[in-house]
Amino acid sequence: MESREGPESPRLGPTLALPQVSAYLYPWDLVGDPLVVSRLASAGFEHVSVAAAYHSVRAATPQHPQHRFVVAESAALYRPVRSAAWAGRRLSPFSAPWTGSEDSFERAVEALGAGGLRVTAWVVLTHNSALGRQHRDLVVRNCFGDSYEWALCPANAEVREYAALLVAEAVRELPLEGISLEACGQLGAEHGGHHEKTIAAYTPLAEQILSICCCDACQRDWKAEGMDADATVRTLQAALEAAQRPAVGVDVTPEEGLGAPMAALLLTCRQRHADALLEEVLAAVRSTDASLRITLHAQPDPWATGASPGLTPTSAGRADAALVPVEATSPRSADAVAAARRSVPADVSVAAYVNLLAPIAPDDFDEHAGRLLHAGADELHLYHFGLANRKQLAFFSLLASLSS
Repeated sequence: MESREGPESPRLGPTLALPQVSAYLYPWDLVGDPLVVSRLASAGFEHVSVAAAYHSVRAATPQHPQHRFVVAESAALYRPVRSAAWAGRRLSPFSAPWTGSEDSFERAVEALGAGGLRVTAWVVLTHNSALGRQHRDLVVRNCFGDSYEWALCPANAEVREYAALLVAEAVRELPLEGISLEACGQLGAEHGGHHEKTIAAYTPLAEQILSICCCDACQRDWKAEGMDADATVRTLQAALEAAQRPAVGVDVTPEEGLGAPMAALLLTCRQRHADALLEEVLAAVRSTDASLRITLHAQPDPWATGASPGLTPTSAGRADAALVPVEATSPRSADAVAAARRSVPADVSVAAYVNLLAPIAPDDFDEHAGRLLHAGADELHLYHFGLANRKQLAFFSLLASLSS
């Protein structure tokens, strides 16, 4: 790493080795910064994931020569939104004028390719508040009727068709190594935004119950499973109230809170929708570029929702890698990686999605990296090179050196 990037990198034990370490970037981290590719190469990176379709965000750009923040006002496709492709559809993506380019993703891919780096398209599928506000009949709805505008529900055929076309348009006609699928499933109650005032308001079980979608499409699926939809909603409401009682432990499961038969049916319906979404998305990827490596953002907990939804019994086997979010230096991170390793086939890689922006003590990091690797991580995906300040960049350089 160049000396101007910060202090000397902490040392990492010599026994650790990885086949692949990847950095994450937004297109605006590359557009207008002629030095970012050399910084990546100097840090030792060969693989980079760049957002090709992403949700709204206010992002810091500490290293960029022209600005210090970028505000992505809505979820958008960072490729041209072609009328020929999207005509006649209720759901179509927004463009991204804040990037200063109609095709900022292509410009990013070209810059990285010229520097010898391999690029994966990072695509967010069902997290889209702008489309959710416009089409509330297609979003997740909880048992009290609250609509989650940020969460398009994959039980709806229109949502699955939108996601499939989105990935096809994101990767078309570009020299890419792979595609990284975020929010390829159902989002739930948790959503960081709107000056969030919900932290710790609900117990873990209550959040899981509030994340069970009760939209019209999901209720039709319940009825097909022989469930009484109105009675199911009432049961969810009662279970939510019970989950808020002080005596309820943090480890109570949905099976315990709802009863095993109901929980199994509700999870079966959710997983069916997630599998249908993934199948349509993969068909679109294969029809566009069958050589692309598939990375699926996921968690081993089958009840998980959000950017990394729970694995289904078959979803991990459809991907080349399962990307599992882990806490910065928590020992629990190794448990998540080990659980993912047990949940996926032997020929599917387990990738640890490591947030290097959280406070990290250099003396702690060697042990943390070792825990992840020994727990079964085959890859490290490092979040987020464009958001990192000079001090944080030292950790990126340290970990990228593992792949060389």
